Amino acid sequence: MLVLVREPLTRTGRGISMSKSAKTRYVCTDCGAQAAKWAGQCSDCGAWNTLQESLASPTNKANERFAGYAGEDAARIRRLSEVSAEPDERLSTGLAELDRVLGGGLVPGSVVLIGGDPGIGKSTLLVQALALLSDRVPALYLSGEESAEQISLRARRLDLPIERLDLLTETCVERVLALIARDPPRVLVLDSIQTFYTESLQSAPGSVAQVRESAARLVRFAKQTGSALFLVGHVTKEGALAGPRVLEHMVDTVLYFEGDGGGPLRLIRAVKNRFGAVNELGVFGMTDKGLSEVSNPSAIFLSRQAQPVAGSCILVTREGTRPLLVEVQALVDQSPLANPRRVALGLEQNRLSMLLAVLHRHGGIALFDQDVFLNVAGGVRVTETAADLPVLLAVLSSFRDRALPEQLATFGEVGLAGEIRPVPNGQERLREAVKHGFKRAIVPSANAPKCAIEGLDVVAVRRIDEAIDALSGWA
Repeated sequence: MLVLVREPLTRTGRGISMSKSAKTRYVCTDCGAQAAKWAGQCSDCGAWNTLQESLASPTNKANERFAGYAGEDAARIRRLSEVSAEPDERLSTGLAELDRVLGGGLVPGSVVLIGGDPGIGKSTLLVQALALLSDRVPALYLSGEESAEQISLRARRLDLPIERLDLLTETCVERVLALIARDPPRVLVLDSIQTFYTESLQSAPGSVAQVRESAARLVRFAKQTGSALFLVGHVTKEGALAGPRVLEHMVDTVLYFEGDGGGPLRLIRAVKNRFGAVNELGVFGMTDKGLSEVSNPSAIFLSRQAQPVAGSCILVTREGTRPLLVEVQALVDQSPLANPRRVALGLEQNRLSMLLAVLHRHGGIALFDQDVFLNVAGGVRVTETAADLPVLLAVLSSFRDRALPEQLATFGEVGLAGEIRPVPNGQERLREAVKHGFKRAIVPSANAPKCAIEGLDVVAVRRIDEAIDALSGWA
């Protein structure tokens, strides 16, 4: 007699199947909160249409008890005074601009999350850095998106030293940890976190639960073994890192790739860094041999027109620990619309509207019937308030159709009362302007140098009307 026995379906090595104990949960893609049923708005963070269905299963204790890289006495209570305060020796990646963004190099046990638009150059940069590192320390490139042949073709096209670079194509976190537990690499690149999954969960790779749990296990591995870990993350259409927000809290450093995918420049900005300056900027140029470092980005961002043009003003900004000179361009034109347009690229649009109101109230110049377009040349995104004064001077120059004095650089924050407020590191900004041949500067009075700077005529102003009068005096 034939007897049929129905066995519960479980996860196998060939695929994912559902067990009877699996339950459906709805997880918020923004904050990771769970709900028993779907709702239009997340009750925790208030975001709309972010709840996605996923499968939750009882935690697999065997997978949680993976001890290939954790000692039995890894967790113990210690006095803070007993903990060594000696800074770890940083490991240079071989790319000076990447080292600058990281705060001077890689820290052992650090976890770096890097995100950017598709095709911006994340994988190219990491392959370059890992190939240079492999000559000095054990390095492993772990890919879940590309095949080994694709990575090999890219590395050979870039003429990289790949003789000692290890490569692994795998997406299961447990298998990866089992392979590298006995001989952990000093540097590990994981491309990308959205393609990996852990067998303790039954949801699909890329879901909130999988990304969170996979990242947690990899971060734990890096901290306990001292391996430096790079995680590549996808971004949403709004430009933010995809996945749960807790992913950014797990890591030590968060880097964003910026720049136009069709342009030659690539900018890497640090938005979080436990081992260095926040908002540090690294500049690269995309070539047929990969990403090349730009040691003097100010020379690229400055257009250096043959003749002075109206609507152009040079801003001395500061990104992290480095001052930069960028060109702020403004175009003011008669508006045919009832509501004139205010467009800003590389600057905050709401702040532009506020500055135009200050120019009207305290400078006596009305632009309520004019379209105002603002742009920062080179694709740089300026977030600091030191751009206020250059923006107003560029707008005024375009409105009057009169070019600003030659070799003029400026910086300063503008308040609602029309006052010019100081900004940090004024002396370094002025020295950077002198180094690039600028001979005139309009700065806040509190940033005026105590000693005269050779070759630089500095005008210190307290209010916006004083800055306008200074331009008339130089005309």
